[in-house]
Amino acid sequence: MSRKVFVTGVGMIPFAKPGASAPYHEMGADAARAALQDAGLAYEDIEQAYAGYVYGDSTCGQKALYGVGMTGIPIVNVNNNCSTGSTALFLARQAVASGAVDCVLVLGFEQMSPGALGSVFTDRPAPFDDFDAVTDRLVGKPEIPLALRYFGGAGLAHMEKYGTPLEAFARIRAKASRHAANNPLALFRKEVSAQDVLDAPAIWPGVMTRLMACPPTCGAAAAVLVSEDFAKRRGLRADVHIAAQAMTTDRPGTFEANDMMRLVGYDMSVDAAAKVYEQAGIGPDELDVVELHDCFAHNELITYEALGLCPEGGADKFILDGDNTYGGKVVTNPSGGLLSKGHPLGATGLAQCFELTHQLRGTAGARQVEGARTALQHNLGLGGACVVTMYRAA
Repeated sequence: MSRKVFVTGVGMIPFAKPGASAPYHEMGADAARAALQDAGLAYEDIEQAYAGYVYGDSTCGQKALYGVGMTGIPIVNVNNNCSTGSTALFLARQAVASGAVDCVLVLGFEQMSPGALGSVFTDRPAPFDDFDAVTDRLVGKPEIPLALRYFGGAGLAHMEKYGTPLEAFARIRAKASRHAANNPLALFRKEVSAQDVLDAPAIWPGVMTRLMACPPTCGAAAAVLVSEDFAKRRGLRADVHIAAQAMTTDRPGTFEANDMMRLVGYDMSVDAAAKVYEQAGIGPDELDVVELHDCFAHNELITYEALGLCPEGGADKFILDGDNTYGGKVVTNPSGGLLSKGHPLGATGLAQCFELTHQLRGTAGARQVEGARTALQHNLGLGGACVVTMYRAA
C-alpha cells in the first residue's frame, strides 16, 4: 500500500543569467542546504538523493552533494530534458511511498550557456530527429532555432484552429511579469504590458516576439520528502503532502497526428493530468493555484486547455476574463513562471515545488494566493516526458 508523502523542506537560490551565477555544484549545494535547514534536518538524516540536471557530465549530482556531506548514500543522477527536476521528484516520491526509505533529498540545478538550446553530442542520432522531421514538414522556417519552431508552431496551430490572437500570448507574458514583480528569486522582475510584449523584437513575425520566450537561466532548487511516520517521529512539519502524481511519455500520435500542439506534448499533459485528477478525486475546478510549464507563452496557453482549466479553444476567453490570475478562477504561475522567473532546466520542476509548497503553507508573501489549499504542478520536457503533481495542504 502506498504511504503518504510530505514535503517537509524546500530550498531555492535566486536565478541568474548565464555567466552571472556561481558554478553548478555551489548552486546545488546551497539549494540543498536551504532545503535541509527548512526541514530542520541534517544531511546525515537523508537516506537517498536524486539530483537532476541536463547540461553536465555524469555524476554532477555527487559533485554538488559532496559539498554538503559524504555519507555513502545512493545518489541518482536524473536527466529528462526540461522535466528533469520533476522526474527526480517523481522518483523520490516513489521511493518514500513504497516504503523503501523515509527521508529523501531531491535536488535540481543547471549552469547554462547564453543563446538557444542545442545538442552537445553531434556525432550520433539526436533524440529530436523525429520531432525535427515533423516540424520541418509542418512548419518549415529552418532559419528559426528549433525550440522556437516547436512551440511557436504549436501556438500558430492554435491560432489557426481557434482564431486565437497574438495578443493572447502577450497577455500571458504581461501577467507573468506582474507576478514576478513580487518574487525576489525571479530573474526578470520588471513589469511589462501586453503592448510592450507585442512591440518587442519579432522572432517569428506574427507568431512570437522575444518577450514570449523564456531566457536561458542558471539556478538550483531542492526539496526534502518524508513519510508520515518519519515526520511524526522527528516532529517535522507535515503541512503539505503530495496527493497524486503521474508521469507520461509520448504515444504514436505525437508524430502521426500532424499537429504541432501534439508534437510538443499536449497529449502527454492531458494524460498525466487525467491520472492525477483520478488519483486525487479532485477536478480542475477545485484547484487554487497552478505552476505550469511556460517555456513559451504559447505553451502556457495550450496547457490551460490540456490541464482542463478551460475548455479546448477557450484559452483566449480564459485569459481575457482574468481567470488565470489573482481574483480569477485559478492563479497560474504566481512565481512569474519560466517566462519571468527563468528556466534552469534541471531546477525548474523543483522551483515549482518550492513555490507551491510556500503557497500551501501560506508563506508566499506578496504572491500569496488567499486560502490556497490545493495546488497543481505541470512540468514538460520534449523528447519527451511530462510530470503532473498535485499538492494539498494538510
